[in-house]
Amino acid sequence: MSRIPRIVILGAGYGGIVTALRLQKELNYNEADVTLVNKHDYHYITTHLHMPAAGTDDPQNARVSILKLIDEFKIDFVKSTVVQIRPNDRKVILEDGTLSYDYLVIGLGGEPETFGIPGLKENAHFIRSINSVRLIREHIEYQFARFKKEPHRKDYLTFVVGGAGFTGIEFIGELADRIPKLCKEFDVDPSFVKIYNVEAAPTALPGFDPELVQYAMEVLQKKGVTFKIGVALKECMPDSILLANGEEIKTHTVIWTGGVRGNKLIEEAGFEAMRGRIKVDEHLRIPGYDDIFVVGDCSIVMNEEGRPYPPTAQMAIQQAEVLAHNLVASIRGSSLKAFKYESKGTVASLGKNEAIGVAFNRKLKGGTAAMLKKMIDMRYLYIIGGIPLVLRKGYFR
Repeated sequence: MSRIPRIVILGAGYGGIVTALRLQKELNYNEADVTLVNKHDYHYITTHLHMPAAGTDDPQNARVSILKLIDEFKIDFVKSTVVQIRPNDRKVILEDGTLSYDYLVIGLGGEPETFGIPGLKENAHFIRSINSVRLIREHIEYQFARFKKEPHRKDYLTFVVGGAGFTGIEFIGELADRIPKLCKEFDVDPSFVKIYNVEAAPTALPGFDPELVQYAMEVLQKKGVTFKIGVALKECMPDSILLANGEEIKTHTVIWTGGVRGNKLIEEAGFEAMRGRIKVDEHLRIPGYDDIFVVGDCSIVMNEEGRPYPPTAQMAIQQAEVLAHNLVASIRGSSLKAFKYESKGTVASLGKNEAIGVAFNRKLKGGTAAMLKKMIDMRYLYIIGGIPLVLRKGYFR
């Protein structure tokens, strides 16, 4: 290749931003032309979004300016929306232009999976972005204001969270913490407020240690949460939900956290995909395309049992580190590295100073797990922005 190779990274989520920062560190000047494309000029910390959604933290704490993270002499940042990927032409179509590439990194992030449940897409809220969590917070506050005008409408104060995975449980913990403050602010009897968690699986936090799941449920039940476990959401209407067992719950607030699929652009590009996700090879490439890598929610990596790993932030960060190495190796003609996921532990928060987790082969709960959760958050801030970002954004609450 006579000219400098062009690397285009689509998306500045965990996988995209860490890949860009690693390339920034490992590539020499003029060794490659790297372009990072993102529809916002900030990177947001997805694992922190449940807090501003519930109103227990400022949305600003979950976002970081991309231009404060990258070296603009090494990384070109383009604020735009990806419209189409054309692998045969080695081009990416943006809403306001076209980019050609020699190597492409797809880190576009996922989309809510509604599983075809009628009315869910139209009537539910989704914890997926800074803008969506702002809307959720304002919507919850609005329901209290509506109730003050129509005190006979207790359905305004009924909140349903669909899904009892990590996002759902963490959001419920924050919401349960916020409710007493909202009741005091709006002068509402706390007994009028109802929080339901609906989960189709036979347990909350599927795959988590049963003892810790039980602890989590007990903590949240004491905060006023009612669990509907092993019951699927059948239909979501503007003023109620219908469960598979025939039960109807009157509500104007449904927060859906029950699943994530990949990106529709993956399917539209003609790649072989499952729910918008691609099963990548050991080097994180699309089979048959040595020039296209996939990271994060859009990728599928199988575990030793032949089942896909969940698309977590931890997974995306580890993928990005290997991916950056493989891009540099591809440019320099050296050996690529195989990706192997290594779990560093898992922690789920249950509200302020409460969490459950597994780390160092130990089960953790309560304040100890909550402290570990904060350490994990700060470690990621350190990875992308060093000590200054930790000091600026460290989540001391």
